Amino acid sequence: MAVEPPTPDTPETPAPGTATPGTATPGTVRPGGRTARVRAAVLRAAEDALVEHGFSGLDLGDVAQRAEVGRTTVYRRWGTTSALVADLLTDMAEQSLPRTRTGSLAEDLRANARLVQRTLADPRQGALFRAVIVAATCDPGAAEALRRFYLRRVEEWAPCVTEAVERGELPSDTDEFEAVRAVSAPLYHRMLTTAEPLDEAAADRAAAAAEAAARAGAYRR
Repeated sequence: MAVEPPTPDTPETPAPGTATPGTATPGTVRPGGRTARVRAAVLRAAEDALVEHGFSGLDLGDVAQRAEVGRTTVYRRWGTTSALVADLLTDMAEQSLPRTRTGSLAEDLRANARLVQRTLADPRQGALFRAVIVAATCDPGAAEALRRFYLRRVEEWAPCVTEAVERGELPSDTDEFEAVRAVSAPLYHRMLTTAEPLDEAAADRAAAAAEAAARAGAYRR
């Protein structure tokens, strides 16, 4: 799933095993105060670096300079680029919009598809997601963080399928997670493998296809 593109800017889970005694685990610091301001500045700088240079060009020293934060602070708190990406995904998940509730499976899935479409088509957010996906292909910590990010987003939208089952719109044993994943899969495929426009028409087709498959029993457990 995805986050709403910046209106204003909106950019899961600390990387396992990165915390050391006396060091705050990424994503667990208290809100407010200097700690929160430093984290916000560093995550914004990390976003900028990922958008500009991708994961291969992400450097903690560069991020510290961009954020106007001491290098020691960044290295002590995050330690590795994968831990920084993990905390960035935590922040993105926390700021993602809640799911739409329309009372209609078709409209709920369309709302989900259009949110994904707007995010991936946005120049900044699209570039950021591409960079994070690349990071996940070569770094285990980033891969785990990305998996948890999408699990959280699928969990947010899964009730729209559960509610459709309760209304009798879908087979009783429909797997709500598989149905929700099916909505965004064609949109990510288009973004990563083609030069075709990622527009609302593509989003609506993806939602309609997922709905038809769910009604036909394609996602039964």
